[in-house]
Amino acid sequence: MQSTANTVSAYLEEIPEERKIAFSKLRETILENIPKGFVEQISYGMIGYVVPHSIYPNGYHCEPKLPLPFIAISSQKNFIALYHMGIYAKPELLNWLNSEYPKHSKQKLDMGKSCIRFKKIDQIPFDLIAELVQKISVKEWISSYESSLNK
Repeated sequence: MQSTANTVSAYLEEIPEERKIAFSKLRETILENIPKGFVEQISYGMIGYVVPHSIYPNGYHCEPKLPLPFIAISSQKNFIALYHMGIYAKPELLNWLNSEYPKHSKQKLDMGKSCIRFKKIDQIPFDLIAELVQKISVKEWISSYESSLNK
């Protein structure tokens, strides 16, 4: 479910009332913990945290006009989603998440390649997300991204 919002504030206005508090807390958790250099903006119809062209002029290889994506959050029909490209690109980060998640949530980890789905919004493990967000710097993300392109 992609939004047509052009700004973060417009996206936030579209969030269903029953999700506003949890979604805002998720966003604040990311903003408070994401390493310096990532920028918040609308990306692919979601709130994204990207490496801006001022840091990485090449942009995203699929669409170089767009900045390099890293994390995104969205309100989908049946869940809140956190997309973290690092858990897709770095197997050791995915292994860490798989081992840590049960320590922070009674819910089973529900995820795709880079998407963590939170169906029970009162059980989002914000402390774990704070830790996850801190694990990759802009420099490390660019290096990992470029390594994957060269394979």
